Amino acid sequence: MMLLCLFLISVTVESYAEKLVYLVFYHISLLLFLWSYYQTVMTPIGKVPKQFKLSSADLERFESTEDNRLQIQILDRHAADGCLPTYNRTMSGTLRYCERCRQIKPDRCHHCSVCGECVLKMDHHCPWVNNCIGFTNYKFFVLFLGYAFTYCVYVTLSTLKYFIVFWKDGLQGVARFHILFLFFVASMFGVSLISLLSYHCYLVLRNQSTLETFRPPIFESGPDKRGFHMGRYNNFCEVFGDSKLKWFLPVFSSLGDGVSFPQRHVDLDSDGLLGRQRWQERLLSDDASDSDDSHAALVSGLAGDGGVRVGNGVPVGSPQRSVPDVRLVME
Repeated sequence: MMLLCLFLISVTVESYAEKLVYLVFYHISLLLFLWSYYQTVMTPIGKVPKQFKLSSADLERFESTEDNRLQIQILDRHAADGCLPTYNRTMSGTLRYCERCRQIKPDRCHHCSVCGECVLKMDHHCPWVNNCIGFTNYKFFVLFLGYAFTYCVYVTLSTLKYFIVFWKDGLQGVARFHILFLFFVASMFGVSLISLLSYHCYLVLRNQSTLETFRPPIFESGPDKRGFHMGRYNNFCEVFGDSKLKWFLPVFSSLGDGVSFPQRHVDLDSDGLLGRQRWQERLLSDDASDSDDSHAALVSGLAGDGGVRVGNGVPVGSPQRSVPDVRLVME
């Protein structure tokens, strides 16, 4: 389709200025379309942090007993000791546990049977991109749909004039059949994309995933399909970020860490706020301890050489992106 567009521009369009305008806008839309598609396909899925996995002793006790009450106690104690920000529950009101991955599920996390592991803020598994759509690449997926639709609309509108000439028998040569093919293919793909794009724009503004529309998340107060709704603007910023320059660029700018999310009901009490704060402090302390351990190992490993040599510097660990304070908007 790309080569066909370029061929038709060079053959059909006579004015050099018009060719230049067509080519510039065509390549801009094509670049953004391919860039967002690449990011959607190649971005790794968000994996559950190690803090949600049970210890060997707890896991052995959990799997060796058939007493549901004892299993619930093991999960509750592990979540409390690790300051895990888990507010979603099962239908019976207990913590969500993945028997395949052998770990507690963070909020909005689901197990993907295709990928074989739990995915943070899973939306769905998309066969067209051969990847799970979740916290790490949901922004890229929405942009991919948007730029794919923009690309189809641009091709349709740029060929519309020549398509009308074709029906008036004013277009001669082989190019007229290419115009016919290109116009119908671009318009049909555009029509099929607009419904999917509109649906995901609707989900972004409501702060819902595809899975949550079919099965609302369950809190301690019960199911609530609008439990993560914090106002349309805040919902949009949670996916696209707080930097307006990065909103429509296929670079990661989503807010949060994929584990804890602002919630309507939890933010009404201090326990929810303190729970997320303790979780963030726990992550920062773990990162600091990992950094200290790596530094100590580096020093001990180089001590035999008579000193520590400083090279180009090796980054240790990765900074955690904290969830910003989000103002509560009741709509």
